[in-house]
Amino acid sequence: MVQLLKEEREAYGSILFRLDSEILNGILSMDDEEDYGSLIMEVTAGVGGQEAMLFARELFDMYCGYVEYKGWEVEMLQTENTDIGGTRHATTVISGPDAYRYLKHEGGVHRVQRIPATEKSGRIHTSTVTVSIIPRPDDFQVELKEKDLKIETKRASGAGGQHVNTTDSAVRIVHLPTGIAVECQTERSQQKNREIAKQKLTAKLMQIELEARFSSTQALKKSQVGQSLRNEKIRTYNFNQDRITDHRIEGGTAHNLKGFLEGGEQLDDMIEKLRRSQRRKQLMDIINRECEQ
Repeated sequence: MVQLLKEEREAYGSILFRLDSEILNGILSMDDEEDYGSLIMEVTAGVGGQEAMLFARELFDMYCGYVEYKGWEVEMLQTENTDIGGTRHATTVISGPDAYRYLKHEGGVHRVQRIPATEKSGRIHTSTVTVSIIPRPDDFQVELKEKDLKIETKRASGAGGQHVNTTDSAVRIVHLPTGIAVECQTERSQQKNREIAKQKLTAKLMQIELEARFSSTQALKKSQVGQSLRNEKIRTYNFNQDRITDHRIEGGTAHNLKGFLEGGEQLDDMIEKLRRSQRRKQLMDIINRECEQ
């Protein structure tokens, strides 16, 4: 009889545990926000000059690695890179099952603390990079019509040697319906500059369309990126201590920065902790609302 009781307790215990999990997930999904098939991610260098731009590139590469790790798709819309390998700003569209549910937790100010390669005195610098996550509806798309574009070419300006002064490689595109103008002279090929300029224009038009469709989009972005100040961080990457600390959750500290920045299992574990923490808060909000009624 004792043996039978133990077997039944084990069997029914696992069933009850599974049913509890299903009920909990069902309750949370009822109050969960709308899901989206894709999202727009913007990574922008904040405070810190060249060092911030270098880390913006590392963060961008980390998210590209995470997209590959999760099996999602990424479409590049706009990038502004620096001569030393940094990134001023990058905009991408990421598509995949639950991509928005996972990556929405990454929106905010990311702070990096390390000794820059150009620092001779060994002083630790603190810089920031902002990440914004904007949901994109499944039926959302922007089409550039040639009749709406005014395309101009001119000689590129600035550093670049004799080639810059002898060819009309720079491209300027004006979107006639909105008056939005973009320029590109980063490549020697006029055709490549034309393609990049179109990507920039598409990104700007997508932003405007999203803001028109979602009145809260601008507020969402502002709440995520703030003013890019060092004290507005959601996560700190400390290279000297080989430590990553997410300031939104208890036990949000991990080590092995090199592995974390690869965008694989370590980043996924951190995001899972954030998701669980958010779900607990969500459940408590539901309980508190029901108790007040």
